[in-house]
Parts: sequence; structure tokens; C-alpha cells
Amino acid sequence: MAYQPIIDPHTKTVFAYEALVRGKDGAGAGEVLSRVTDTNRYIFDQTCRVTAIQIAARLGIECNLSINFLPNAVYRPETCIRATIEAADQFGLPVNRIIFEVTEAEPINDPAHLQNIFDEYRDRGFITAIDDFGSGYAGLNLLTKFKPQILKLDMELCQGIATDVIKRTITHGAIETAHALGIKVIAEGVEEQGDLDMLRELNVDYFQGYILCKPKTEALPEPDYSAL
Repeated sequence: MAYQPIIDPHTKTVFAYEALVRGKDGAGAGEVLSRVTDTNRYIFDQTCRVTAIQIAARLGIECNLSINFLPNAVYRPETCIRATIEAADQFGLPVNRIIFEVTEAEPINDPAHLQNIFDEYRDRGFITAIDDFGSGYAGLNLLTKFKPQILKLDMELCQGIATDVIKRTITHGAIETAHALGIKVIAEGVEEQGDLDMLRELNVDYFQGYILCKPKTEALPEPDYSAL
């Protein structure tokens, strides 16, 4: 696992570290995920969760931990979540500091199933998030159906927003809608100072990107707050 911080610009502290899967040969997440099939999806998802918690706890994480999950790997939420809770208990990480992210970049074939997952996770005390918002399929309908606590703006919306009035207008609307629903917003993939400054003007709550810190394998890297 590699870990990348998500920054609170107001307090200049780490709100969370996102766990990012890496191959033993240094392969990135895309290459690793390309090997996931219907046969190994469940065990892959479960192993990633437990490994992310185990390593983060060993590294002494003191903030939230964000973990991506594959909704198609979750057959019965109450069963699939058991190993996560057991790992959290074993390694001393409170479940209310674990964020589960589901990507919006993939089609949601069974909205009722995903709704059940979100409900179960919230009932157990986990934080829920929609990742890659604005990249794909369901758009604002996701907010009304699943009521996540966190929304992560897709990097394609964030990158170049300082000079793109269309991106700025769309993103501004998404942020205002999220805030009206009590949802916090994370801007991810932020690499340029102008984009960071514009997103701050649009009242983004948290930031993630190379301008603040790159992911680091088997470590909780310290951000560079000078851009804030």
C-alpha cells in the first residue's frame, strides 16, 4: 500500500490518508486492478481493506484512513464488513475513522445494492464517500440516492479549473449542492497553484494532490503546506 494525505487547508493538518494499492513489483493501481476478475474480486477487495488498516496502524496513523472498495465485490454488506471491523479492532483503529470510497467512474448496475452497502456502512459508524465525482455515470443523482458524507471531485474537473470557466461553473454548482446537503468536498489531483487557489475560492473543504504531497509506499508522508 501507498498512502497519500488529504489536507485540511484551514488547519494545515492531515484530515486523512488514502490507501492506494501497489503491486509488489512497483506496479501502480491501474495495472493491479486490471488483474481483478470475477473470480478473485471478493478476496482482492477484502485483502486490500485488511492490509490498508494493518499497515496504517503499524505506521502510527492518527487521523482518518480512506479505503476504496469495489461494490461488485460486496455480496452481503453485513458479511463483507466483518473482516474490516475485526481488523480495525485488532489493530486499534476506530471504525469512525475509516472512510470507504466508491468510484463514480464505473457504471452502477444495481443501485439498490449500493444503497444497501452505504446504509450498512453508515450504521456501523464508517464514513462514506463518492470518489471521482463528475467523471461518469450517475452525476448528482448519486447524492440524493446514497447521501455520502464526503464527495471527491474528479481530477479532470480540478486540473485546469483556474483558466476554464466551464469547469469552474460546473464545479461551483457541485460544491454548493454538496454543502447544501451537508456533504464535505475533497478536490483530488491538484497539482498547480492556480487551481488550488481557485478551488479554495470555491470553498472546497479538503485537498489532495502532488502540489501538497505525493503518495509514498509503506509510509505516511508529511505534506508540504507552503502552497496553502
